[in-house]
Amino acid sequence: MPELPEVETTRRGLAPHVEGRRITGVTLRRPDLRWPIPAEISRELPGQRIAAVRRRAKYLLLDTEAGDSALLHLGMSGMLRVLPADTPVAAHDHVDLGLDSGRVLRFTDPRRFGSLLWQPAGTEHELLRGLGPEPLSDAFDGDYLFARSRGRSAPVKTFLMDQRIVVGVGNIYAAESLFRAGISPTRAAGKVSRERYAALALAAREILAYAITRGGTTLRDFLNPDGAPGYFEQELAVYGRGGLPCPACGGPLREASIGQRASVWCPRCQR
Repeated sequence: MPELPEVETTRRGLAPHVEGRRITGVTLRRPDLRWPIPAEISRELPGQRIAAVRRRAKYLLLDTEAGDSALLHLGMSGMLRVLPADTPVAAHDHVDLGLDSGRVLRFTDPRRFGSLLWQPAGTEHELLRGLGPEPLSDAFDGDYLFARSRGRSAPVKTFLMDQRIVVGVGNIYAAESLFRAGISPTRAAGKVSRERYAALALAAREILAYAITRGGTTLRDFLNPDGAPGYFEQELAVYGRGGLPCPACGGPLREASIGQRASVWCPRCQR
């Protein structure tokens, strides 16, 4: 599943081509993706001008000048591209949003785990309610993690991946951040010190920011809007490297399931 850097990369790729443009029409080639596509997408969106392309967690929002927003999630295999309007339609091209530039914003999703939803002006969609802070915002730091973790016995990796704690730190970046901070993913969240949480917050911010500059991780079906893959996967230190040598100490990396997610760490470097 595309993680925060992939979604942010998509946002940055789309924004110059979509912001300030008016939606001239909506073409739905099926009535649903993961969930039914609301009638407002076809009824309200045409004629509206896009004021901003925004990201919240792993959701993209097309904010209109009227205050309404189209809410998109890429799911497992979704891809958004800005294409010439006469680009031939392929089997999994489910949605086109026509732009007054003569192009279309095309949503392609082979597995249909993505979504296209509607957020009326002045409201917050239920999928966005209760989410934690953005990991690149000032609200996310070691003091915040320390305060939220008190009394928690769940593994720190599970805690870090809880969207109510902080959004967008998925399996890949949780593993990489814990490795850089030297914290075992199995350690109880409530047993991690304030100082170590400061190191973890800094590691997560640095790794996510760097991944965004490199275009996100090249995993499975994700492509950038211009069709170019990201270039971060080859630099992963532990994720997907179970049994291989630790890049720091040379010892074998351990692999196990934590919170029903594949986890890899170094038992020597991470305590």
